Amino acid sequence: MGTLLRTHSRLELFGTTFHGVSEKQANCSYKAQHHLRRFGTEGKHPNFHRANGVCKVKTALLDLVPDVKKENLEFELPMYDPTRKNVVMDLVVVGGGPAGLAVAQQVSQSGLSVCSVDPSPRLVWPNNYGVWVDEFEAMDLLDCLDTSWAGAVVYVDDRTTKNLQRPYGRVNRKQLKSKMMQKCIQNGVQFHEAKVIKVVHEESTSLLICNDGVTIQARVVLDATGFSRSLVQYNKPYNPGYQVAYGVMAEVEEHPFDVNKMVFMDWRDSHLKGNPTLEERNARIPTFLYAMPFSSDRIFLEETSLVARPGVAMEDIQERMEARLKHLGIRIKSIEEDERCVIPMGGPLPVLPQRVVGIGGTAGMVHPSTGYMVAKTLAAAPIVANSIVHYLNSLQGAPVDDLSARVWKDLWPIEKRRQREFFCFGSGDLDAAPPGRFAGNFPVPDAPPTPGPFAAGVAQVMEQFLVLGLQCRLQCCPLMDQIKENKGIQFWYQTPW
Repeated sequence: MGTLLRTHSRLELFGTTFHGVSEKQANCSYKAQHHLRRFGTEGKHPNFHRANGVCKVKTALLDLVPDVKKENLEFELPMYDPTRKNVVMDLVVVGGGPAGLAVAQQVSQSGLSVCSVDPSPRLVWPNNYGVWVDEFEAMDLLDCLDTSWAGAVVYVDDRTTKNLQRPYGRVNRKQLKSKMMQKCIQNGVQFHEAKVIKVVHEESTSLLICNDGVTIQARVVLDATGFSRSLVQYNKPYNPGYQVAYGVMAEVEEHPFDVNKMVFMDWRDSHLKGNPTLEERNARIPTFLYAMPFSSDRIFLEETSLVARPGVAMEDIQERMEARLKHLGIRIKSIEEDERCVIPMGGPLPVLPQRVVGIGGTAGMVHPSTGYMVAKTLAAAPIVANSIVHYLNSLQGAPVDDLSARVWKDLWPIEKRRQREFFCFGSGDLDAAPPGRFAGNFPVPDAPPTPGPFAAGVAQVMEQFLVLGLQCRLQCCPLMDQIKENKGIQFWYQTPW
C-alpha cells in the first residue's frame, strides 16, 4: 500500500507459485521502474484456470477493462552524448521512477554531473499513488495532488468502524513526474534512453554497459530499478511474503461510501456468507477493500491481500472483489483502467555494503508489513543524495568502495536494520492473524501519535496488524503482558523510515 495508492510498487514474477496457482508470464508492462505482472494466459482478458479449488472464467468485470495507451511527457531531454571520450559522470542513476529522479535532482543541484538511464524516460508512471497529505506537504509537493479527502475510515468488521482524522490524497502522477523532470533538466541532468545490462567495477570508476552498446563511466552508481534488483547484489535466498491486489478505476451507478473519506481498509466479510468456498479461503487469508471515492459515481476500488507466503492467486482476489461489490450494491458501468500488483514484503536486505548503492525496492525499503514505499523513498532521497554529495566532495581520491559503504551506512544505520528485522519477524504471521482477532487488546487509535517521517499514518492502522503478527509469535512470552498494557508501545510507532 505504500504511501501510494496501494499500487505503489510492482513486481515482475517468473514462475512464482501463489496460493492455488502458478502464474505464467503475460503482457508485461513497465511500471515506474517496477514490473507489473499481467496474470493468466496471453491476451487482453485471460481465461483463468482451475487450480486447488480456484476456478474462474472470463467475467463481465474483465470484459469492461479497456486497452490503455501509454502516455509520454512532451519534453526535450538533454541526452547523454556517447561520442564524448573519457567522460566520467559523478553519478549514474539507473531507473527513472520517483526515487531515482528525486536523487538525480538533488545531487545535480549541488553541481555534480548526473546521468539518468531508463528505457522510457518520458513515460508517465501508470501507477495510482495515494499519500497522506502532510507527507507531501513536508516535501513541497502539494501541487502534485489532484484529489484529497478530509480523513479515512477503517472497517475492522461489521460492528467496528474507526475514523482516521488525517487528510489523504491522490497523486497526480503526470504532474509529479513533470515537476521532477523539469528540475532535473534545470540542474543539467543528462538522460540516456536504454537499459543497463551489466556493470563492471574498476578501481576508481564503474562502467555501465547498456543494451544499445553504449558504455557510461561513473564514480558512483545508484540502482533505482525497484524489485527487478538489476544491479544490487543479494547473498541470501529471496523469500519475501507477497501483497497481492486487483483494482479498477470505475464509473458506477452508485456506491455506499462517504465521498469526503477514503476507505483505507474494509475488512468486513458479510459478503461471503452463503459461499463456503470463499469463506474458507478468507478464513485462511483475509482480504480487504481499499477505495477512493471521487464522486457519487466515480471510484477507485481495490481488493487486497495484505501479506501471505506464498501470495494469493490473482483470480482469487478478483472473485472476492466481485462478491464484495455485488453485496455492496456497486454496479460498474465502465472501467477507465485496471491494476494488478504483487508487492514483495520483507525478505533479506541486499549485501551491505557493496559498490552499487540502492534506493527504494532494490534496497529493501518496502515496509515489511504494509507495502508502503513511495513517500518513504521520496523522504529517503535526500539522505542518499546528501550522502553521495558529501562523500564525493570530501573523499577525493579515496577508494570508491569506501564511499559506497558510507552511503549505505547512512541509508541503513544499524538501528533501522534492527527495526526492520523485528518488523519482518512480526509480519511473518500476519497471514495467520484475522483482522479482528486481537482488536480488544490492540484498538486502532482515532488519531495518530506525534508523527515521524512515516510513522503517523501507518501507526494508526498498519502497525496494528504488524502487532497482530507479533502476538501470534509472542503470545506465550511474558513480553506480551507489557505490550498489552501499552508499556513501551511507542516503539511500534518508530517505524524504520
